[in-house]
Amino acid sequence: MSRMPFVAGNWKMNKTVAEARDLVPKLSVQLREVANVEKVLCPPFISLFAISSLLEGSDIGLGAQNMHWEEKGAFTGEVAPGMVKEFCNYVIIGHSERRAYFGETDENVNRKLRAALKFDLTPIVCVGETLDQYESGRTSEVVRRQISLGLADTDSVNARGIVVAYEPVWAIGTGKVAQPEQVAEAHAHIKNVLRNLQLDSVKVLYGGSVKADNCDKLIQLPGVDGFLVGGASLEVDSFLPIARAGMD
Repeated sequence: MSRMPFVAGNWKMNKTVAEARDLVPKLSVQLREVANVEKVLCPPFISLFAISSLLEGSDIGLGAQNMHWEEKGAFTGEVAPGMVKEFCNYVIIGHSERRAYFGETDENVNRKLRAALKFDLTPIVCVGETLDQYESGRTSEVVRRQISLGLADTDSVNARGIVVAYEPVWAIGTGKVAQPEQVAEAHAHIKNVLRNLQLDSVKVLYGGSVKADNCDKLIQLPGVDGFLVGGASLEVDSFLPIARAGMD
């Protein structure tokens, strides 16, 4: 691979603070052997403070799963970019579950992206098609729109701080995995869209039921710069092999 692989674990709505305090030291010890891979953990908001101290001195980054685009104000239940920046250097934006369950739009993704860059946070911008869109042959159309609108008004300088994660919605948490040729085709299309936008430096991750038994094959595919991992990031034994795959 021509650039350092990137592996992020999205814990979603899992792990209490106590459970996080138990897991992270074990994970940190095991991940020391994983060199030349950018490693990030994205726990729920309530665990960010506790985990940030546990990761001090390690090469593991910390990310939030979401944030608001406004810097402060009357937005009950939301978290501002500056609050995220207190503990994190990364933030997931536009995950399919945010789009599906909380009405997140491409325009909102773009607002959050620009706020993240303003606060020197690395945004992990999620794109991907639903099952209906996939079966009707609209993957390229959907992903092009999500990237073009989500990354609008981004120049090549800011792009160095952006990561895109392709997650076919029909493969997230379902146990279904896109076939290698499907992943390669989607990543080639995404790379082409980014190239046309003069955003060649953007890394493109794959997500969607990434596991220890398929990561080695997936990481070898052209255009796959790493992984955004869901359920397999919740245990040391399942996350470690995925992180190691990036070393090869």
